[in-house]
Amino acid sequence: MKFKFVCLNLWRGGELMDGILDFLAKENADIVVLQEVYDGHDQTLPRQYRSIQVLQDKFHYPYIDFAPTVIDVLPVGKVTSGNAVLSRFQIKGHDVTFFNEPFGERDANDPKTFPITPRNLQHVVLDIPGGEINVFNLQGVWDLDGDNVSEKRRNMSNVIIKAITGKQNVIVAGDTNAKHTNPVMRAIEGHLNSVFGDELTTSFNMHRKDNPGYATAVVDMIYVSKNIVTLEHDCPDVDISDHLPLTAWFEISA
Repeated sequence: MKFKFVCLNLWRGGELMDGILDFLAKENADIVVLQEVYDGHDQTLPRQYRSIQVLQDKFHYPYIDFAPTVIDVLPVGKVTSGNAVLSRFQIKGHDVTFFNEPFGERDANDPKTFPITPRNLQHVVLDIPGGEINVFNLQGVWDLDGDNVSEKRRNMSNVIIKAITGKQNVIVAGDTNAKHTNPVMRAIEGHLNSVFGDELTTSFNMHRKDNPGYATAVVDMIYVSKNIVTLEHDCPDVDISDHLPLTAWFEISA
């Protein structure tokens, strides 16, 4: 069973929505995991605050799961933000685990709120021909220092490892907000294979970043269980977010 997988941080719900839509249409993936997704329903809101609606109107994925993380207090009002999975395979089950802070509100334009912004691990069970896939999607604990081994990051890693333990056909993906070389992320590699390993220099779109430190920070990652074979993988250099997307073709071995 082969399938295509895409991971992308939308950047404030889709700051560059036209590019996002064009990219996802070209990739035509079976499973898409997204972070910084807005689920606004007011039709007067700009498109980026209606991410779920805009994506569904364009692509008509038969199965969508949205995991609310935080209510952002914005100039346009209060809008729920979170992680989302779009799938051509039936979603048989889903659950959400918060890493540290519980679901709540924040001032989205106040940097002081970033370190205490609620973050969660979204889990969906997908029914594929011949079995199931456990897909985990996350946006990690924020810390400007990608190397910092904080207690919150340790807890994040422990939550992920506990969630995947004993499960088959596992994919963990997302914007971890920690460098891939951080010990808390390396700990996950004791249980899963890293699709990109150490081959990337950055997973940020430097056309949208001022801090040069982002040029050597890989924070967007995909990990898979050892029976999932990576046939192809890529990190396209496209200007559709402040992060770069990750794409892969996978096959589940017997």
